[in-house]
Amino acid sequence: MATNNNKAMLLVAGVALALGLSGCASYRPAPKVFHEATIQPYRLDSGDRLRVTVFEQPSLTNTYTVDQAGYIAFPLVGQVAARGATLPQLEGAIAQKLKQGYLRDPDVSIEVDRYRSIFVMGQVGQPGQYAYVPGMTIINAIAVSGGFNSRANQRDVDVTRKINGQIITGRVPITDPILAGDTVYVRERLF
Repeated sequence: MATNNNKAMLLVAGVALALGLSGCASYRPAPKVFHEATIQPYRLDSGDRLRVTVFEQPSLTNTYTVDQAGYIAFPLVGQVAARGATLPQLEGAIAQKLKQGYLRDPDVSIEVDRYRSIFVMGQVGQPGQYAYVPGMTIINAIAVSGGFNSRANQRDVDVTRKINGQIITGRVPITDPILAGDTVYVRERLF
């Protein structure tokens, strides 16, 4: 009877160990595409606020926010898809729509007025949502959120990023750049 009990305990311990190790395997070092995203042209997404200027058309020049569906509502032409587009691509799309019966040769210029927020969670002073600034690194984001708390792992963090429509999480050093829309999770150190 004792042997069956020992076998059962070993089986439970083995399952627990396997589950524990599988939990460790869910976070891997960031894939190559994760790092390549930091050097690609900026891609628009929900929450970005844009300053659109149409030369010699003050009634069309204004700030517009990319909505939850990924569009901006632009006068005369209606909804214009912005999610995933670069600034030059969106300029071209708006100009093309304005050419269709509204303006002969529209000159459209767009700049980001406010980037979508970043999120910092885990072992930091004040977890929450923060404004993104171009050129920001993970350590800058942690500093803005009150710095590491006493239990924080200060070597590397888990960053969740949307790349080509997919949500990817990777473990990166705190010196890595951060992108608008990223979520940073500072883990607890083991000892």
